Amino acid sequence: MIFTFLGTGTSGGIPVVGCHCEVCCSTDRHDKRLRTSLMIRSDTTCVIIDSGPDFRYQMLREKVDHVDAIVYTHEHRDHIAGLDDIRSLNWIQKTPIPLYATVQVQTAIKTSFPYIFSKTTYPGLPKIQFYTIKNNESFTIGDIPFQPIQLMHHKLPVLGFRIGDFTYITDANYISAEEKEKIKNSRVLVLNALRRKPHLSHFTLEEALEMIEELNPDLAYLTHLSHQLEVHKEVEKELPSGVHLAFDGLIVTI
Repeated sequence: MIFTFLGTGTSGGIPVVGCHCEVCCSTDRHDKRLRTSLMIRSDTTCVIIDSGPDFRYQMLREKVDHVDAIVYTHEHRDHIAGLDDIRSLNWIQKTPIPLYATVQVQTAIKTSFPYIFSKTTYPGLPKIQFYTIKNNESFTIGDIPFQPIQLMHHKLPVLGFRIGDFTYITDANYISAEEKEKIKNSRVLVLNALRRKPHLSHFTLEEALEMIEELNPDLAYLTHLSHQLEVHKEVEKELPSGVHLAFDGLIVTI
């Protein structure tokens, strides 16, 4: 399978509108971060995790012309706001796009995009079909397996996913002992690391590194990064062996 990091930034992206800090003014492409999202490709299937505000550009950049499903971690706007841009895929594929989400996330999508679910339809509306993710039940999309991992984003329940030997976690600051067992023995672990200072709902860089040391993957990448972390090349220098900052366009193959 091929995993492509479509975006690795936090809710404001990098550069942040109106900011003139070193990170936002950096000319290094590694410091240009769209909102967090991931694409997974197998020989037969293409799945996107989260459709944030940059979804359209991410699809154009990667030259995507077919998506078999979108899987959601949670309902925050930086993870669902680009949903309307599936319309072109509807037209190309001649079918609704399957959305895999918890009932909680489905409710938020219905609230955020009420026109999709209106009894009055008209040409050009996005067409979707919900599939419910239930607690700890694994599911498969095409030939790609997903094992949900229950996490907390402060007081909000969110999901991570183990896809074979690849585990993807964003927007979390708590993982229970039971859920850690699902992650162990991953070859690759992706984990959010917002900044150095403590945050209400995200792992800090230090907390993420401690979690990686505990879970002991072969390789780890940090994502959902803010401009409050230093420039990419400087942070990379201090990371332990086998741990790297993810960046937009990074491809990992397992």
